[in-house]
This record gives sequence, structure tokens and C-alpha cells, in this order.
Amino acid sequence: MDLILWRHAEAEEGSDDLHRALTRKGQQQGRSMAAWLSQRLPDDYVVLASEAKRSKQTAAFLSKGYQVDAGLNPGAALEDVLAVIDQYHEVDTVVLVGHQPYLGRLAARLMSGDPQYWNIKKGAIWWLGLRHQTGGDPVRLKAMITPGMLDD
Repeated sequence: MDLILWRHAEAEEGSDDLHRALTRKGQQQGRSMAAWLSQRLPDDYVVLASEAKRSKQTAAFLSKGYQVDAGLNPGAALEDVLAVIDQYHEVDTVVLVGHQPYLGRLAARLMSGDPQYWNIKKGAIWWLGLRHQTGGDPVRLKAMITPGMLDD
């Protein structure tokens, strides 16, 4: 399985965390990353998003058929996020649009075995190849792209 961790793009400040919308810059970040991804994704993939408006807006740039799961909401426990991903273990490619700090902790856990705090920038993706075989590295970093890397 390929797992793409995509942190939502830049969002407005606000006290109602689930209702914060993308800024104009965040919309551009989402469009740019979705364009980059759409050129590289296989025909069959699943996009998952949290219930947060900024996460759903980011996911919508890539797919109007994204799926929403409360287990991916801001502040989710790493075990809850892993449980959501596990539901899609038969899917070849999963794009998870989510939040810090769990995205960084998930990347760290999958790549190093230790859920340290790794920073994933707003709008960035970490594309991981997960192998379910013995021998060799169980996880391979295929790409790490920030929105700034896509600017002309």
C-alpha cells in the first residue's frame, strides 16, 4: 500500500477549530499539490479527510469523492488514525488529509518505529510505500513535497 500523508493547506485563525476555512494562499497550495498528485496517482485511490473544514477543502481539490472520518479530526490519537487506515488495507493507495501533530507522529512511527514529533508543513505531502513482506525496509519514503517546491 502507498500511504500519502497530506497536511491540510494554510487556514484562517479562529477559535472554532472544525470550521476554520482555507486562506487564499491555502487554496493555491491545495490546487498546486492536487495537480502534482493527480499526475502521479494510480487510477484507483481513496482520499480520506477529517471533519475539519480546512481538511475537507484540501481533499476536494484532489477528489470530490473523498471520505470523511472523525477518527482523523484534530487532536486524534495515533491509534485512532491507524485504525482508520487499517480499514483500507486492501486499497493500493490511500491519501490521508489530516493534521499535526498526528501526521508527523505517524510518519515517524512508520519510518523509525518511534512516534516522535516530526513536522509536516501545511499543504505538504509525505508519500510512503508500505511493504507487508519480510526482509528489507517495511516503509520507504517515495516523496516529500512542500507547496513551496511546486511554485514556479
